[in-house]
Amino acid sequence: MISDPEGMQFLQWCLPRLGLRWSGFRKVRRRIYKRLKRHLHELGLPNLDAYRTYLADHAEEWAMLSTLCWMPITRFYRDRGVFQHLELAILPQLADLVSKDRDNQLRCWSAGCASGEEPLSLAILWQHRLAGRYPRVEFHVVATDIDPLAIQRAQRGCFHWSSMKELPGEWRAEAFVESAEELCVKDKYRSAVTFLVQNLRDSVPDGIFHLILCRNLAFTYFDEISQREILRRLTDKLAPGGALVIGKGESLPDGLWAIESWSLVMGVYRKPFLAKENG
Repeated sequence: MISDPEGMQFLQWCLPRLGLRWSGFRKVRRRIYKRLKRHLHELGLPNLDAYRTYLADHAEEWAMLSTLCWMPITRFYRDRGVFQHLELAILPQLADLVSKDRDNQLRCWSAGCASGEEPLSLAILWQHRLAGRYPRVEFHVVATDIDPLAIQRAQRGCFHWSSMKELPGEWRAEAFVESAEELCVKDKYRSAVTFLVQNLRDSVPDGIFHLILCRNLAFTYFDEISQREILRRLTDKLAPGGALVIGKGESLPDGLWAIESWSLVMGVYRKPFLAKENG
């Protein structure tokens, strides 16, 4: 058993060395304790003090410790108000924007997608609420996560019903088929999403995006240096007029950035048009 004082002391010591911040892990620290306990048992180590010594002698172990700190907390339609805001305010404006382009493609990026609930929620939302209004717009989501196992689950597209409690019932009934004790996403929704294994710290998907969601990840768990670098990457990948959505309880690092507030309550920012584009 890892006591709370012992665990907190260890996390406050190791997290900065991983480019992470303690404040982001405060509410989820006991999840990390459980993972650490299992890992110590696997290594045959009696306690966290012994693990510190092990880390000093095995530099490669820091990569393993980093994986123990991944927090794949997700569910379909997480934060209902955000998805409703996307439906009513954000996506229609983005669809109008891309309708003026020759290729008519509305490109989205779900960064830190875990097992795929967020990008698949987007695909279901688009199909049920907006596709009929914008028949010429091609809607596509690129979804990335650092965890290969999570991406495998996402590509499989089958989930327990408990992860869908916030998804509107009629959408759940239409978008999924039952398979044993799971519900599997129908192909017409899965085909709108491409899943990739990527570490947000060092790689980004190709292309420019009209909508980027980076919720409950970088601006919760990463240290300020990492946040600043990632925010630069996100804004570089955002099309003029495009939207960046972060978690409702998150805030961006201080500074001047190439985005402006669109809806602070919902954690939405917009990349301004250049003057010549406004003209």
